[in-house]
Amino acid sequence: MTIYNYQKKPIVIQAFQMTRERRWDNSEWPEWLNRAWNMDGIGSLQIDDDDLKRERLVIWTTEGVMRVEWNDWIIQGVQGEIYACKPYIFDETYEPVDD
Repeated sequence: MTIYNYQKKPIVIQAFQMTRERRWDNSEWPEWLNRAWNMDGIGSLQIDDDDLKRERLVIWTTEGVMRVEWNDWIIQGVQGEIYACKPYIFDETYEPVDD
């Protein structure tokens, strides 16, 4: 069996780190995240039904429901999809780019 090596293509994504403070003060939310907040179904950002305090958020994806924990990054992918990413994975995978 032949093993091939691959490298991730250099793409630019938009990301937003969800903190407890930003959860309640959504003035910094990017437009694409506000759009997801106002959607239903796949691609939407909603309040976690299992959270009695109604603080936590979930993202509805084609792979299922993703819970967003504090300090997770919410990423808008190349096809406009959104998903959560743990901070340590984000730090190992992404670096800032100039606008």
